[in-house]
Amino acid sequence: MTSPTRLLWLRSDLRAHDNTALSAAAAAGPVVAVYLLSPAQWLAHDDAACKVDFWLRNLAELGKSLAALNIPLLLRRAEHWSEAPAVLLNLCRELGIQAVHVNEEYGVHEQRRDQAVAEALQAAGIAWHSHLDQIFFAPGSVLTRSGTCFQVYSQFRKACYARLGEQLPALQELPAIQAPSTLASDPLPAAIEGFATPSDTLRQHWPAGEAAAHQRLQRFIDEHVEWYDEQRNYPARPGTSALSPYLAAGVLSPRQCLHAALRVNQGEFATGNPGVVGWINELLWREFYKHILVCYPRVSMGRAFRPETETLAWREAPAELAAWQQGRTGIPIVDAAMRQLLATGWMHNRLRMITAMFLTKNLLIDWRHGERWFMQHLIDGDLSANNGGWQWSASTGTDAAPYFRIFNPLSQSEKFDPDGQFIRQWVPELAGLNKRDIHNPAGLGGLFGTPDYPRPIVDLAKSRQRALDAFKALDKST
Repeated sequence: MTSPTRLLWLRSDLRAHDNTALSAAAAAGPVVAVYLLSPAQWLAHDDAACKVDFWLRNLAELGKSLAALNIPLLLRRAEHWSEAPAVLLNLCRELGIQAVHVNEEYGVHEQRRDQAVAEALQAAGIAWHSHLDQIFFAPGSVLTRSGTCFQVYSQFRKACYARLGEQLPALQELPAIQAPSTLASDPLPAAIEGFATPSDTLRQHWPAGEAAAHQRLQRFIDEHVEWYDEQRNYPARPGTSALSPYLAAGVLSPRQCLHAALRVNQGEFATGNPGVVGWINELLWREFYKHILVCYPRVSMGRAFRPETETLAWREAPAELAAWQQGRTGIPIVDAAMRQLLATGWMHNRLRMITAMFLTKNLLIDWRHGERWFMQHLIDGDLSANNGGWQWSASTGTDAAPYFRIFNPLSQSEKFDPDGQFIRQWVPELAGLNKRDIHNPAGLGGLFGTPDYPRPIVDLAKSRQRALDAFKALDKST
């Protein structure tokens, strides 16, 4: 192949199997793939260093899979996405490309980027093909009876059940091996300037590549999914799939997850084993938040889903914010969770809710500070899921927790880490306390013999009332 005619532009779809754009491009003719390095844009989006490293490691594994199909993988640099149209147009002209294939992305910046690239290519006579791949249903295709986008998850889920009952999203076949290419793949960088290299421990915790992702998926399906509804809230147990980094980078597709779950649930997605149904519902939560990005683009731009909450009297408390960020609040379950995030690039979902509600309600600090901190440290950082979770906890979003429903981190700790196993792992200075006192060492008063651990930075009861008053004042002003 001396003149590739189809270009596959890879983004958050770093896999060869069940890749809609790759399958479509390969079915139309010879393919060459490209990935754009955009470090300035990644910094602007607060992408974590461990996440960028994860992308690079997965890109290297994908390069091997593509090489086995005789598909070259090229790299180009576009510091900001505003440079993408010119960079891709030049590449198309250089290689004689006739069509470009991509999988859709849904943030405001991503959609504006793709529109600009499509217009530049089409003006030059190059076809643009954008494919549904990240989610089951196209945004705007799952609507209420009045033709509007859903704002309530339970109603959205019911509509998705109906659609899935009509037809399940099909898995895409791996393309056939194409004729050898004279075009050589580009060497991949081991690191990107401006993004620190994560620890070997973190890298080992998150191995790269489709094979690793599928091994993790299969282990979860074989050993844990049937008890997911019972085990998912306990951070010391392997009750969740821990597949979110692979879904965020597109190393694994939601279709692959759905089909794996259905295989152990006799093809049922709404009935059958409660654990399997619960996990499929989490895939639909992920879907819901992607649809929200498109239907309500303001959430992509640092705006509250509920506009009336924009005037909430958030506190400026940099010292308390820093204590929360570093896991030094004096509330053990919060500190253990925040330290898990710093060490592994990931946090258990129950803990994401506990830490987010502690920041937004007990500290009354703007949810946007927490959303940004999570994005800067999460290996599975995903705009829609992260924003959706933070706005839920802050009572500013879709399906938001009522403002008066405020998690008590101590009772949450006692309920979901009853023996203090998770706390002992991440807050070792408390390891000597018994399972009763470890949740609230401050309750020991003068008997608290761990000087390395701070006293609570806030009174939970008083801070809860402060949050209630702030939201009540908001109600009166609106």
